[in-house]
Amino acid sequence: MCFSFGRRLILAAAIVTFVLGLQPARADVVVHIDKSSQRMAVSVDGAARYSWPVSTGRGGYGTPSGVFRPQSLVRMHYSRKYYNSPMPHSIFFYYGFAIHGTNDIRRLGGPASHGCVRLHPSHAATLYALVQRTGSRGTRIEIN
Repeated sequence: MCFSFGRRLILAAAIVTFVLGLQPARADVVVHIDKSSQRMAVSVDGAARYSWPVSTGRGGYGTPSGVFRPQSLVRMHYSRKYYNSPMPHSIFFYYGFAIHGTNDIRRLGGPASHGCVRLHPSHAATLYALVQRTGSRGTRIEIN
């Protein structure tokens, strides 16, 4: 009887291991934006992965502070509010505010936007792909 119980326990452990192995690995992504330094740090599963210059809201156009989750991802968005400006790889996180690529790369590292968080286009594409793979529930956006 003890032998039978032991075999069942091993079989149950093997089944649990197999089922858990079918689940995709979950990478929790944390995007931390520091408005005072105009930098973004991205970590995956607690390990630092990227550090990039950004541009947040200039005078009169604040970038919201707080903790957010991505609300929607749009590969190529055009601002209806600001001159049909291109916003590649947009990650919308709070009403009309988004993290997105910009063509105005010379101003990265200093406040320059109407409130969005601007990134170099290649960095925006990298972040977009990472958030798309991880999903909204696995992504946290912290802005302070």
